[in-house]
Amino acid sequence: MKQLVDFLKKPFLRDYRTLFGLWMLLPIIMWLMKMTRANNYDIYRGSFWNAVRGWNLYLPNPEEYADLHHYGPVFSLLFAPFAIGPKWVGLLLWGIALTLFLYWAIRKSQFTKYQQLFILWFCAHEMLTALYMQQFNIAIAATILLSYYLIEKEKDFWAAFFIMLGTFVKAYSIVGLAFFFFSKHKGKLIVALIFWAIVMFVAPMPFFHGWDYIVSQYHEWYISLMNKNAENTVNIMNNISLLGMVHRISGVWFNDLWLIVPGMVLFALPYLRFSQYKYVAFRQTVLASSLMFIILFSTGSESSGYITPLIGVVVWYTAAPWKRSKWDVALMVFVFILSSMSPSDLFPAYLRKEFVQPYALKALPVTIVWLKLCYEMLTKDYQPQLQTSNNNE
Repeated sequence: MKQLVDFLKKPFLRDYRTLFGLWMLLPIIMWLMKMTRANNYDIYRGSFWNAVRGWNLYLPNPEEYADLHHYGPVFSLLFAPFAIGPKWVGLLLWGIALTLFLYWAIRKSQFTKYQQLFILWFCAHEMLTALYMQQFNIAIAATILLSYYLIEKEKDFWAAFFIMLGTFVKAYSIVGLAFFFFSKHKGKLIVALIFWAIVMFVAPMPFFHGWDYIVSQYHEWYISLMNKNAENTVNIMNNISLLGMVHRISGVWFNDLWLIVPGMVLFALPYLRFSQYKYVAFRQTVLASSLMFIILFSTGSESSGYITPLIGVVVWYTAAPWKRSKWDVALMVFVFILSSMSPSDLFPAYLRKEFVQPYALKALPVTIVWLKLCYEMLTKDYQPQLQTSNNNE
């Protein structure tokens, strides 16, 4: 064990250049594996060309891809640079862009070096899982991190940009508003949110057939999300959330509000601890809670979306101003094995097919962490304490 600890302390493993090289290798691996069958990339590419043609973005196109498009109309515009050239070039550039965006968001954050290194190492495998599906969830995680960081830096105008950018692509990015109470310029933030909402709403119009077409596509987007929500309850590859896990284990199908409402109350209660707002550690745990909440309480959660809550898990573990217990360490190992490794070939296929997938158990470790985090936020004092040298870097 001592040899392992000594190995992990080697400067090479704590060098940002090492992590950058590793993370930039991930989209190349994805590209080599998915060049001939990148279904999500094909859907995104199709959304751009369908918008150019003035077609309905949310109807099936079985000749080009095997699923439906579920992102807002502005996404079709954002994806233009990756759709215009050859598919193999666009796929590689898309993977690199997603990776760079999240890596940049992590590095720009106000996390300590210890926290950043922990996130980059701990989440590398989950990042590859998300890249295999070419998922925009990677960018969603980045927009949430950046909205938090920019509010901390009192750059509310640009924080609002990232909140609205994520929201107009995938609605649950509105969770960036969770940091509203930490803003020192709430009026400015509200005005900026309205401004950017208008910009995001109208941005596709000059490029894609004007007002009537884009407004109709927002209506179609709403319908597609309602239909997808209904389908998620029976699709074993979706609803990998606290909601789906409870339904599948219990075998009882009840209204999700019976879980969502208590979850929202539990999420909101820590905001009553006004005296803790001044501590960075407390604000970071609100960020961690937000990153986990949007996946645990969404019927649209997929395995490849867990890059977002796993970053939250690391923030939970590293932000605490007290020493983590052995139980917390064991919980992190549990998260890594079941929530991160279970979709991979390194995890026993029998367990994955017979237990993890049918019962949405990928959500179990993150659920336990989130409940523990909520308890800590309601009971612990986040005033800075004397830390080890590693945690102060």
